[in-house]
Amino acid sequence: MPLLYLAQEEYGWISEEAMAQVAELVDIDPTQVKSIAGFYTMYSEKPKGKYWLQVCTDLPCALRGADEFHQELKDYLGVEEGGTTTDGLFTVEHVMCLAACDKAPMLQCNFHYMENLDMEQMKQFIEEKRAEAAREKANGHEE
Repeated sequence: MPLLYLAQEEYGWISEEAMAQVAELVDIDPTQVKSIAGFYTMYSEKPKGKYWLQVCTDLPCALRGADEFHQELKDYLGVEEGGTTTDGLFTVEHVMCLAACDKAPMLQCNFHYMENLDMEQMKQFIEEKRAEAAREKANGHEE
């Protein structure tokens, strides 16, 4: 699992090639690696935005407003479920249970939790990340 984490951290997602390399390194069948990558929501087998926003919408979080928060977030970014913004910065998806039910609405941004959120906080975070990306682009340090 740490090797999958490293591959995703490096490339932003886990390709078939990366899974084959991991399988070779640990001497197991590539289908076993693929099943692990497919099981855990922290891994993605498709390219994502720089910031992968996974909103927990399981029942306890939904009771604390997660469904509405998730929809507002997609609306604000102008994306559908699983979609990525045109600037390539944000991908939004819902997931089931991130084990922080008492801190909803919450999400996982890449591998970091953001808890007790409201849309004003989220808008501020999004605009800060957009400003950072604009500065990086202006300075020629685009990722």
